[in-house]
Amino acid sequence: MLSTDAIVNLQDQLTRAWHQASEPAAPGYAEHQENWLDQVACQHRANFELWHIEDEARAPGASDAELAGVKRRVDKTNQRRNDLAEALDRALLAWLEPQGLPKPDATLHSESPGLIIDRLSILALKIYHTREEAERIDAPPGHAERNRSRLAILEEQRADLAGCLNALWQETLAGTRRFKLYRQLKMYNDPSLNPAIYLKHNK
Repeated sequence: MLSTDAIVNLQDQLTRAWHQASEPAAPGYAEHQENWLDQVACQHRANFELWHIEDEARAPGASDAELAGVKRRVDKTNQRRNDLAEALDRALLAWLEPQGLPKPDATLHSESPGLIIDRLSILALKIYHTREEAERIDAPPGHAERNRSRLAILEEQRADLAGCLNALWQETLAGTRRFKLYRQLKMYNDPSLNPAIYLKHNK
């Protein structure tokens, strides 16, 4: 079910396609997909949107009102990103369960596949934008060389991380390692848990 090559290739393909689209900020994939790679695409889209929303916050001259609006969009999109990473783990665990996996006595891995796929998603975005900077024809002297060095580091890090994901999955299938669903349990979007919200409402 899980192929690291397919995941990395899909993230790269979608990153290029979304950047080349006439409206890159258009709404992302519909959630609650049945197909595994479509679920991976949904999660990657959330990171893609989050990356570009955060860029808006760094724009010179942004007003306080604009920054406040961007912060709310960041929180909402980040919540979706985390929810979709958890959904990836749920899908994998549901696929494994009929096979009696993961084995309850296997060594516990501290990071779940969904969280690793989230990190791969962010690396795909970093690699795309770093390559873009390395190829800029109007960049100052030394800029291309610096970004080519950064690109090599990012690609090595992604290869390492993809290898770790593949090892985790193969060991899980072999019954020698297990992972759990780790809930993020974000508090900032919940009016009943965020004091900045409920204290203001109680006044």
